[in-house]
Amino acid sequence: MSRNPSGLSQMLAIATLAFCAAAAADDNAALEAARNAIAAKFETIDPEDVYESPIEGWYMLQKGSIVAYITADGHYLMQGDLIDLETQVNLTDLSRNDARRDLMASLNDDQVILFSPDRAQYTVTVFTDVDCGYCRKLHNQINAYLDEGIAVRYLLYPRNGPASKAWKTSEGVWCAADRSAALTAAKQDRDFETQQCDSTMVNEHFALGRQIGLTGTPAIVFEDGTLVGGYVPPGQLSARLQQNAQK
Repeated sequence: MSRNPSGLSQMLAIATLAFCAAAAADDNAALEAARNAIAAKFETIDPEDVYESPIEGWYMLQKGSIVAYITADGHYLMQGDLIDLETQVNLTDLSRNDARRDLMASLNDDQVILFSPDRAQYTVTVFTDVDCGYCRKLHNQINAYLDEGIAVRYLLYPRNGPASKAWKTSEGVWCAADRSAALTAAKQDRDFETQQCDSTMVNEHFALGRQIGLTGTPAIVFEDGTLVGGYVPPGQLSARLQQNAQK
Protein backbone atom coordinates (compact mmCIF):
# COMPACT_ATOMS: atom_id res chain seq x y z
CA MET A 1 0.00 0.00 0.00
CA SER A 2 1.58 3.29 -1.11
CA ARG A 3 1.64 6.34 1.10
CA ASN A 4 1.21 9.97 0.06
CA PRO A 5 3.12 12.11 2.59
CA SER A 6 2.31 15.36 0.77
CA GLY A 7 -1.39 14.54 0.75
CA LEU A 8 -1.31 13.78 4.48
CA SER A 9 0.50 17.06 5.15
CA GLN A 10 -2.13 18.95 3.19
CA MET A 11 -4.92 17.30 5.15
CA LEU A 12 -3.21 18.16 8.47
CA ALA A 13 -2.70 21.76 7.33
CA ILE A 14 -6.36 22.10 6.34
CA ALA A 15 -7.48 20.58 9.66
CA THR A 16 -5.21 22.98 11.59
CA LEU A 17 -6.56 25.99 9.69
CA ALA A 18 -10.12 24.88 10.29
CA PHE A 19 -9.42 24.46 14.03
CA CYS A 20 -7.78 27.90 14.26
CA ALA A 21 -10.66 29.51 12.38
CA ALA A 22 -13.19 27.89 14.72
CA ALA A 23 -11.20 28.98 17.78
CA ALA A 24 -10.96 32.55 16.45
CA ALA A 25 -14.71 32.60 15.80
CA ASP A 26 -15.36 31.41 19.36
CA ASP A 27 -13.02 34.08 20.76
CA ASN A 28 -14.71 36.81 18.70
CA ALA A 29 -18.15 35.64 19.80
CA ALA A 30 -17.04 35.62 23.44
CA LEU A 31 -15.59 39.13 23.13
CA GLU A 32 -18.75 40.48 21.51
CA ALA A 33 -20.92 38.89 24.20
CA ALA A 34 -18.72 40.36 26.94
CA ARG A 35 -18.74 43.79 25.29
CA ASN A 36 -22.52 43.86 25.11
CA ALA A 37 -22.96 42.60 28.69
CA ILE A 38 -20.45 45.08 30.13
CA ALA A 39 -21.62 48.10 28.12
CA ALA A 40 -25.20 47.44 29.27
CA LYS A 41 -24.11 48.03 32.87
CA PHE A 42 -22.47 51.45 32.33
CA GLU A 43 -24.02 54.53 30.75
CA THR A 44 -20.67 55.98 29.66
CA ILE A 45 -19.11 52.76 28.34
CA ASP A 46 -19.50 51.68 24.72
CA PRO A 47 -18.90 48.09 23.53
CA GLU A 48 -15.73 49.19 21.71
CA ASP A 49 -14.27 50.36 25.05
CA VAL A 50 -13.94 46.70 26.10
CA TYR A 51 -10.89 44.65 25.00
CA GLU A 52 -9.38 41.26 25.65
CA SER A 53 -6.89 41.15 28.53
CA PRO A 54 -3.99 38.82 29.38
CA ILE A 55 -6.02 37.42 32.30
CA GLU A 56 -8.27 34.52 31.38
CA GLY A 57 -11.91 35.29 32.13
CA TRP A 58 -11.25 39.04 32.47
CA TYR A 59 -11.50 41.87 29.99
CA MET A 60 -9.88 45.29 29.87
CA LEU A 61 -12.16 48.29 30.09
CA GLN A 62 -10.51 51.44 28.72
CA LYS A 63 -11.97 54.94 28.32
CA GLY A 64 -9.21 57.28 27.23
CA SER A 65 -6.32 56.53 29.56
CA ILE A 66 -8.61 55.25 32.33
CA VAL A 67 -8.02 51.49 32.55
CA ALA A 68 -9.78 48.83 34.62
CA TYR A 69 -10.30 45.08 34.42
CA ILE A 70 -13.72 43.44 34.52
CA THR A 71 -15.27 39.98 34.35
CA ALA A 72 -17.23 38.94 31.27
CA ASP A 73 -20.56 39.26 33.07
CA GLY A 74 -19.68 42.72 34.38
CA HIS A 75 -20.05 41.52 37.97
CA TYR A 76 -16.53 42.21 39.25
CA LEU A 77 -14.34 45.21 38.43
CA MET A 78 -10.72 45.73 39.46
CA GLN A 79 -8.67 48.89 39.16
CA GLY A 80 -4.90 48.90 39.45
CA ASP A 81 -1.75 48.15 37.50
CA LEU A 82 -1.33 44.79 35.77
CA ILE A 83 2.35 43.81 35.74
CA ASP A 84 3.91 40.98 33.77
CA LEU A 85 6.41 39.59 36.29
CA GLU A 86 8.25 37.61 33.61
CA THR A 87 9.15 40.73 31.63
CA GLN A 88 8.77 43.30 34.46
CA VAL A 89 6.51 45.35 32.16
CA ASN A 90 3.57 47.37 33.47
CA LEU A 91 0.91 46.38 30.92
CA THR A 92 -1.60 48.90 32.26
CA ASP A 93 0.87 51.75 31.80
CA LEU A 94 1.43 50.66 28.20
CA SER A 95 -2.31 50.87 27.55
CA ARG A 96 -2.51 54.30 29.19
CA ASN A 97 0.45 55.53 27.16
CA ASP A 98 -1.09 54.31 23.92
CA ALA A 99 -4.31 56.18 24.69
CA ARG A 100 -2.49 59.40 25.64
CA ARG A 101 -0.27 59.17 22.55
CA ASP A 102 -3.30 58.89 20.27
CA LEU A 103 -5.13 61.73 22.01
CA MET A 104 -2.14 64.07 21.77
CA ALA A 105 -1.48 63.09 18.15
CA SER A 106 -5.06 64.08 17.27
CA LEU A 107 -4.26 67.74 18.06
CA ASN A 108 -3.05 70.06 15.31
CA ASP A 109 -0.72 72.96 16.01
CA ASP A 110 -3.60 75.42 15.59
CA GLN A 111 -5.38 73.68 18.48
CA VAL A 112 -2.55 74.35 20.95
CA ILE A 113 -0.36 77.28 21.99
CA LEU A 114 3.01 76.40 20.53
CA PHE A 115 6.48 77.49 21.61
CA SER A 116 9.06 75.90 19.33
CA PRO A 117 12.80 76.23 18.62
CA ASP A 118 14.02 76.47 15.03
CA ARG A 119 14.96 72.79 15.12
CA ALA A 120 13.01 70.74 17.62
CA GLN A 121 14.51 67.44 18.78
CA TYR A 122 11.56 66.61 21.02
CA THR A 123 7.99 67.78 21.42
CA VAL A 124 5.99 67.70 24.66
CA THR A 125 2.41 68.67 25.39
CA VAL A 126 1.95 70.53 28.67
CA PHE A 127 -1.37 70.97 30.45
CA THR A 128 -1.11 74.33 32.21
CA ASP A 129 -3.13 76.48 34.59
CA VAL A 130 -2.43 80.22 34.32
CA ASP A 131 -2.60 80.58 38.13
CA CYS A 132 -0.56 77.47 39.04
CA GLY A 133 2.75 78.35 40.71
CA TYR A 134 4.80 75.54 39.19
CA CYS A 135 3.18 76.16 35.79
CA ARG A 136 4.47 79.71 36.03
CA LYS A 137 7.91 78.49 37.07
CA LEU A 138 8.01 76.20 34.04
CA HIS A 139 6.93 78.97 31.68
CA ASN A 140 9.43 81.44 33.12
CA GLN A 141 12.08 79.08 31.75
CA ILE A 142 10.45 78.53 28.36
CA ASN A 143 13.54 79.84 26.52
CA ALA A 144 15.70 77.30 28.36
CA TYR A 145 13.41 74.47 27.18
CA LEU A 146 13.67 75.80 23.62
CA ASP A 147 17.46 75.93 23.95
CA GLU A 148 17.35 72.22 24.86
CA GLY A 149 15.60 71.58 21.54
CA ILE A 150 12.22 70.95 23.19
CA ALA A 151 9.04 72.24 21.54
CA VAL A 152 6.24 72.90 24.05
CA ARG A 153 2.60 72.60 23.04
CA TYR A 154 0.44 74.16 25.75
CA LEU A 155 -3.10 73.05 26.53
CA LEU A 156 -5.14 75.28 28.83
CA TYR A 157 -6.28 73.39 31.93
CA PRO A 158 -7.82 75.70 34.56
CA ARG A 159 -7.97 72.96 37.17
CA ASN A 160 -10.75 74.51 39.29
CA GLY A 161 -13.21 74.31 36.43
CA PRO A 162 -15.49 76.61 34.41
CA ALA A 163 -16.54 78.76 37.38
CA SER A 164 -12.96 79.78 38.20
CA LYS A 165 -11.19 83.06 37.45
CA ALA A 166 -8.47 81.07 35.69
CA TRP A 167 -11.06 79.70 33.26
CA LYS A 168 -12.11 83.20 32.19
CA THR A 169 -8.45 84.22 31.86
CA SER A 170 -7.78 81.11 29.77
CA GLU A 171 -10.62 81.98 27.42
CA GLY A 172 -9.12 85.47 27.07
CA VAL A 173 -5.73 83.94 26.25
CA TRP A 174 -7.25 81.70 23.60
CA CYS A 175 -9.10 84.63 22.00
CA ALA A 176 -6.02 86.87 21.87
CA ALA A 177 -4.50 87.65 18.48
CA ASP A 178 -1.10 86.62 19.88
CA ARG A 179 -1.84 83.66 22.15
CA SER A 180 1.78 83.06 23.08
CA ALA A 181 2.25 86.63 24.28
CA ALA A 182 -1.11 86.54 26.06
CA LEU A 183 -0.22 83.33 27.89
CA THR A 184 3.08 84.81 29.03
CA ALA A 185 1.33 87.96 30.24
CA ALA A 186 -1.36 85.97 32.08
CA LYS A 187 1.27 83.94 33.92
CA GLN A 188 2.93 87.19 35.00
CA ASP A 189 -0.34 88.81 36.15
CA ARG A 190 -0.07 91.41 33.40
CA ASP A 191 -2.92 92.71 31.25
CA PHE A 192 -3.09 91.58 27.62
CA GLU A 193 -5.22 92.40 24.60
CA THR A 194 -7.98 89.98 23.72
CA GLN A 195 -11.25 89.91 21.82
CA GLN A 196 -14.51 88.02 21.51
CA CYS A 197 -14.16 84.62 19.85
CA ASP A 198 -15.24 80.98 20.01
CA SER A 199 -13.41 79.85 23.14
CA THR A 200 -14.76 76.31 23.25
CA MET A 201 -11.21 75.05 22.72
CA VAL A 202 -10.65 75.64 26.46
CA ASN A 203 -13.46 73.14 27.09
CA GLU A 204 -11.78 70.68 24.72
CA HIS A 205 -8.40 71.07 26.43
CA PHE A 206 -10.04 70.56 29.82
CA ALA A 207 -11.91 67.47 28.60
CA LEU A 208 -8.67 66.00 27.23
CA GLY A 209 -7.05 66.49 30.62
CA ARG A 210 -9.90 64.65 32.28
CA GLN A 211 -9.65 61.85 29.72
CA ILE A 212 -5.99 61.21 30.42
CA GLY A 213 -6.56 61.25 34.17
CA LEU A 214 -4.81 64.45 35.24
CA THR A 215 -4.56 65.05 38.96
CA GLY A 216 -2.69 68.35 38.85
CA THR A 217 -0.71 70.84 36.78
CA PRO A 218 1.67 71.17 35.14
CA ALA A 219 1.37 67.80 33.45
CA ILE A 220 3.82 66.91 30.69
CA VAL A 221 2.98 64.33 28.02
CA PHE A 222 5.74 62.90 25.81
CA GLU A 223 5.08 61.98 22.18
CA ASP A 224 4.86 58.28 23.10
CA GLY A 225 2.16 59.04 25.70
CA THR A 226 4.36 58.94 28.80
CA LEU A 227 2.88 61.24 31.45
CA VAL A 228 5.12 63.19 33.84
CA GLY A 229 3.32 65.04 36.62
CA GLY A 230 4.74 68.28 37.95
CA TYR A 231 7.52 70.70 37.10
CA VAL A 232 10.73 69.29 35.58
CA PRO A 233 13.73 71.62 35.00
CA PRO A 234 14.83 72.03 31.36
CA GLY A 235 18.03 69.97 31.61
CA GLN A 236 16.33 67.14 33.47
CA LEU A 237 13.44 67.09 31.01
CA SER A 238 15.87 66.89 28.09
CA ALA A 239 17.68 63.98 29.76
CA ARG A 240 14.39 62.14 30.42
CA LEU A 241 13.27 62.65 26.83
CA GLN A 242 16.59 61.33 25.54
CA GLN A 243 16.41 58.32 27.86
CA ASN A 244 12.81 57.67 26.85
CA ALA A 245 13.72 57.80 23.15
CA GLN A 246 16.52 55.26 23.66
CA LYS A 247 14.04 52.77 25.09
